[in-house]
Amino acid sequence: MVVLDSSIATVALPHIAGSLSASTDESTWVLTSYLVSSGIMLPASGWIARRIGRKRLLMLSILSFTAASMLCGMAPNMPMLIVARILQGAGGGGMQPLAQSILLESFPPIEHGKAMAAYGVGVVVAPVIGPTLGGWITDSYTWRWIFYINLPVGLLALFMANVFIEDPPYLRHTRRVAIDALGFGLMAVWLGTMQLVLDKGQEADWFGATWIRWVAALSAAAFVGFVVRELTNRDPIVQLHTLQDRNFLFGTLLAGIYGFALYGVTALLPLFLQTVLGYPALQSGLAASPRGLGSVVAMIAVGLVANRIDSRILLSFGLAVFGASALLLSDVNLDISMGSVAWPNFINGFGGGFVFVPMTTMAMGMLRKHEIGNAAGIYNLIRNIGGSVGIAALTAFLVRSAQTHQDYLGAHVTPGNPLSYAAIQDLSARLFAMGASPTTAHQQAMSALYSSLQQQAAVLAYADNFRLMGYLSLGCIPLVWLLARPQHGTGGEVGAVGE
Repeated sequence: MVVLDSSIATVALPHIAGSLSASTDESTWVLTSYLVSSGIMLPASGWIARRIGRKRLLMLSILSFTAASMLCGMAPNMPMLIVARILQGAGGGGMQPLAQSILLESFPPIEHGKAMAAYGVGVVVAPVIGPTLGGWITDSYTWRWIFYINLPVGLLALFMANVFIEDPPYLRHTRRVAIDALGFGLMAVWLGTMQLVLDKGQEADWFGATWIRWVAALSAAAFVGFVVRELTNRDPIVQLHTLQDRNFLFGTLLAGIYGFALYGVTALLPLFLQTVLGYPALQSGLAASPRGLGSVVAMIAVGLVANRIDSRILLSFGLAVFGASALLLSDVNLDISMGSVAWPNFINGFGGGFVFVPMTTMAMGMLRKHEIGNAAGIYNLIRNIGGSVGIAALTAFLVRSAQTHQDYLGAHVTPGNPLSYAAIQDLSARLFAMGASPTTAHQQAMSALYSSLQQQAAVLAYADNFRLMGYLSLGCIPLVWLLARPQHGTGGEVGAVGE
């Protein structure tokens, strides 16, 4: 449900923006508001589970996500949609770490790779059907139904969680936990103000605006206060001491960088296909859906070899393939075919499958069982922050890069340039032959040439961003070798002590 909704929304963004009279920049709030809301809930889920129980929290998360999905479909304007997405993100943020911690605690450490691969297959089914299903629904009906389809799935998930999920013994006896209201409040202020700066910074010329400087200062102060509070409180809402584990620290750092690149590709590609190449939403979804197929193939392969090959080798291979696919996407042009987009997407998903499983298992492979719930929240929080920063930063890079390329290309469109002069004269002559007056024909020719120039500048800007994500992924490979390979025997002993 959670991943399906995210992938569907990326395809429908242009339609949502048009329907609610919003700009493309404003429509990205549909993605980022969800990310920051889920980000606040991710690390808090472990603390809430200790207080009310894991099963109860999981059911409440599913219920809130499902109800918020209905509100998203009913939203009459962009502010209401963003509020509904915030509520939806809160439900989704509660589900992700709970699912991972339940799986990791249910299997011995030697089988964590297989468990995460099975979990990954379930997650990547959504990208397979999400873009295509979202495109078909958006073209055939309306974007609102991409949220309504969550309702029957949510009710079924609620029933299954009630039947099959049970709280572990150590949670049944530790539910009386002090409320860290100050820590939660500082975290919410930090994440919310940070996202506001990221989303509105480009529009307000970043630190050129006084209010951006004040909000950024507030965000930094709230972050420092949050860290100090969590390190000094006896029962913090986020147990930061988990980051003392070497594997968890570097694994979480890698997750944040990978989230930047992953969410960047996911958000930019549908926008490129629809706004630059003019693809309908359905075709845009079909071009992007091979990413999920590649992930499924990779997850199956990883599940088979996870216990036989060093996880660092698998992770390095995945990052290299992911980076290569982003570099392939940087070769985009106005004449590119759907196959030339679908194939790099398949490779992108294949590389991502080799990243997800070893990165997760290595990051949390040395932790005690009672630490995994809190660690999963921090891990997913940093990954989502990376994605949120990625979407906002790449959107800003896109606008500025397009302006740079437009200035460069426009400098060559002058009467003194034989090629541009000939193009204007030829197009003016054709328009004149079609019945336009000489003045009108010349104006229309100049307008058409300027439109073509803007389109070319946009293509170059997208290529720059895809290239950046490719280099960023390749640059992460040296960090992989700072991770220690978890010893399965040791992990089992640690887990037993934690339990």
